[in-house]
Amino acid sequence: MILADLSPGAYREATDYLAALDPDWARHIAAIGPCLHCATPGREPYETLVRAIAYQQLHARAAEAILARLLALFPGDGFPAPQQLLALAPETMRACGFSASKLATVQGIAQAALDGAVPGREEALRMTDDALIERLVALRGVGRWTVEMLLIYSLERSDILPVDDFGVREGYRRLKGLEKAPTPAQMRSLGGGWSPHRTVAAWYLWRA
Repeated sequence: MILADLSPGAYREATDYLAALDPDWARHIAAIGPCLHCATPGREPYETLVRAIAYQQLHARAAEAILARLLALFPGDGFPAPQQLLALAPETMRACGFSASKLATVQGIAQAALDGAVPGREEALRMTDDALIERLVALRGVGRWTVEMLLIYSLERSDILPVDDFGVREGYRRLKGLEKAPTPAQMRSLGGGWSPHRTVAAWYLWRA
């Protein structure tokens, strides 16, 4: 089953569900207010993956600066097509701020998009979460978290909990007043009770 409803009504249903879990969730949701998660559903999976790689292990502002420098190379063209990225000299990409490792990953994603290994948006919309994850983590430098960002932001999937995300686990630690954040395996087990609203749960944990 593909769960992909991030409409305002679905947000309200998810918020009510999570707030009813226990007093900690209820207090946190009351303090944060309504879910204001914003997806970017117009983007192709290829673009979303490249953007996610830029954000890996960096503060958002640093990643945004890297992407801004990349986009400045293609004024008026929007996000560069795979063949445009592959045509750039490595030195040009490095000057934008991509590390050698991220450069290799981005080039691999671009080539995979040309080869059809990275599906177009219409194909991706028909694929299940697990099928997309299995297909895309085979690419160099693309981990489960990267594909989960694609699922959440580009494909608007409503039941995704990125358990490897530090912010999600640290958010749960703060929510519950724990000394240590749960491990990814513990987080996966805990999050099982939040289905089918785990994307909204992640949004609230990020804000803890």
